[in-house]
Amino acid sequence: MSLRERLRQRFFIWALRGRPPEPSPVLLTQRRVYVLPTRPGLAFGISLIIMLIGAINYSLSLGHGLVFLLAGLGISTILATFRNLVHLRIEPGHAEPVFAGDPALFGLILRNTRDTGRPQLRVWAGDGPPIVVDIPGNDSIEALLPVDTRRRGWLSLPRVTLETVYPLGLIRTWAYAAPAQRCLIYPAPAAEAPPLPTGNGDQQGRLRQNKGNDDFIGLRNHQAGESLQHVAWKAAARQPDAPLLAKQFGGESALSLYFDWDALPPDLDVEQRLSILVRWICDAHRAGMAWGLRMPPLQLEPDSGDAHFHRSLKILALHGQS
Repeated sequence: MSLRERLRQRFFIWALRGRPPEPSPVLLTQRRVYVLPTRPGLAFGISLIIMLIGAINYSLSLGHGLVFLLAGLGISTILATFRNLVHLRIEPGHAEPVFAGDPALFGLILRNTRDTGRPQLRVWAGDGPPIVVDIPGNDSIEALLPVDTRRRGWLSLPRVTLETVYPLGLIRTWAYAAPAQRCLIYPAPAAEAPPLPTGNGDQQGRLRQNKGNDDFIGLRNHQAGESLQHVAWKAAARQPDAPLLAKQFGGESALSLYFDWDALPPDLDVEQRLSILVRWICDAHRAGMAWGLRMPPLQLEPDSGDAHFHRSLKILALHGQS
């Protein structure tokens, strides 16, 4: 870490009044809110000084009155901008798991315990883009802060910056917060992967639903040599690069697959294996198939549904991490 980065980290620790992460809720007290003039504010102050010099030089009583009136407006703006941010309460919200490479959305609850509203607050996390929110009096909102993701595993919420220049843009008031919150990042699905390993696993033809041969119950991967009569052509048109899917009707056998870590080619590294397994799981879930997972040192029995889907991806996301 460079000297500049170390100094920056020390400043943020000092500004937070402690080391992150902070216990919730986080209250922005007076000691944590900082105030400085903006560029228009500096220009406004320099203009007042020039006007005051001119009024003194030419003994203009109306000029003195105008300068003092505008100075009083500037001082009132400092207080109004400071009050727009101070005593804001911050609580962690919800963060849905995403795949590596997709932006994670951290929900941050901003709670206003004051009777008056707090307009035009800018909030962002780390180096992410800012969002502008208005918080009514005695109310709260959930701000969704985007954060870039690169690696699988748990991602902690970066330092959050809150600022406002309301009402006149002459004064900038800002504060930092680091609530304890994290988001689970799944491995990115492989762009290219071998076909689903339909040759292994449990293929005993278990019927998961039996409502008659004419009842549509979902989609499954189209098998080589199978009739094209049941191909889901609409789904193929929406995703031309995806493998063909076939319509599955009640009475058809539902394959239970096993995705085996040790069955993958030995020349693949850990991340490549995880990406292929994620691709298989996504394809099987989209096709309505049941699948199991064999990875050292555990085995997940075949199942289907959203809960099984996210449980499998969580195992892959945390593989090899403490």
